[in-house]
Amino acid sequence: MCLIVIPLQNQKHIKALVMKNFLLYSFLFLLFFSGSKNSNVMGYKPVYMSQEDAAKVVFEGPRDMKTQGKIYIKNQYVFIGDIGLGVHVIDNTNPENPQKIGFLKIYGNHDIAIKGQSLYADNLEDLVTIDISNMENPVETNRVKGLYTIEVKNYPPNVPYNTYFECVDPSKGIVVDWVEAELSNPECYTTY
Repeated sequence: MCLIVIPLQNQKHIKALVMKNFLLYSFLFLLFFSGSKNSNVMGYKPVYMSQEDAAKVVFEGPRDMKTQGKIYIKNQYVFIGDIGLGVHVIDNTNPENPQKIGFLKIYGNHDIAIKGQSLYADNLEDLVTIDISNMENPVETNRVKGLYTIEVKNYPPNVPYNTYFECVDPSKGIVVDWVEAELSNPECYTTY
């Protein structure tokens, strides 16, 4: 049996070195494995609007389709629903070269019908009538208020299970759309 004797001065130096290494590795461990409370993930953020602004029907320039709805053909025009957002208007006078001429922004819209020169559409809980005799300037001519009960969805539609999103805050208005965005510490996610 062999016994190694270390002088007292060297023992103190070794203990100090071990303690420094222990503190250094403990700090590094805590730094890398403590977990940050801030986590950014991609998800969806609601787009808010006041009830009054969402009830306005506006004809604007052409834009890209987000979620295709029903298609309706009247004379040389093709009307394509964009679910929840409105109706795309396409001039199909030349079927070889159809021209996007505009977008009828009608929030909450899911369906349209046309009779004569009138387009009928749901706008949130209202039924609106729009004169389309001049497609360069369609005009709302009538509104039947409170005809529908709208289903309030506090989550983005058509996204996969466990998709993160910013929780809806009703004090900011009604949700008219969802946009993909980087979210910081989201508390809501889809479970359907």
